[in-house]
Amino acid sequence: IAQTLHDGGHTPDPAAIHAAAEALKEAMADHLAPQLGPVYEAMACPGPYRPDAADAGKRALRLAALSLLSRVDGPARAEAQFAGADNMTEQFGALGCLLEIGAGEAELAAFYDRWRAERLVIDRWFGLQAAHAAPDRAADVAKTLSEHPDFEWKNPNRFRALIGGLTGNAAGFHHASGAGYAFLADWLIRLDALNPQTAARMSTAFETWRRYDADRQALIRAQLQRIAATEGLSRDMSEMVGRMLGDA
Repeated sequence: IAQTLHDGGHTPDPAAIHAAAEALKEAMADHLAPQLGPVYEAMACPGPYRPDAADAGKRALRLAALSLLSRVDGPARAEAQFAGADNMTEQFGALGCLLEIGAGEAELAAFYDRWRAERLVIDRWFGLQAAHAAPDRAADVAKTLSEHPDFEWKNPNRFRALIGGLTGNAAGFHHASGAGYAFLADWLIRLDALNPQTAARMSTAFETWRRYDADRQALIRAQLQRIAATEGLSRDMSEMVGRMLGDA
């Protein structure tokens, strides 16, 4: 949406885009409320978990209905699905629905306890929280997660999960405070000394900085300049940042 606005000659406002998207979801939930419950029930997949296309489609539609239902009815239905799920997919989906409405603290802890031995699942656990954090809390949520004992930042998958979750949360990453920008820059500088290729790839979150308003541009430019001034910066990162700052 931001790119489309920019292409049309408008300066995108991440906060306004987020508010409009939330309003649309609320309107859909209210309008479709009578149909959502029956759809949710009809798309249940009884019996052992099957990873085939038919069941995957049913689970996806069921979770879409649950996401909207949670906005109308509150967390009870998603909490029940989480508690009763016999597979990670349905439990993880219910957790996402809860986080979307600002609930799910107990479920986050329970999910971690159940799946903590599964590295790829816990990668998703890190990313989900940053991705669904409220815009004004996103950077703080990411910072708290970065201090978690299992945030193995030297592991590229774990690093990409958390940092990508934040940068994918557009309204949170581009919050007017600039906290998301500073958080990303801090971690890019730290990772660059160990894994310059991954750090350079993650720096692309700053690539579109010129399409935003003057205040956000100034905040991002300052972080890019801080990265560029880092002693011992890798060639990979130097080239990426130099290219992004090239027309500044």
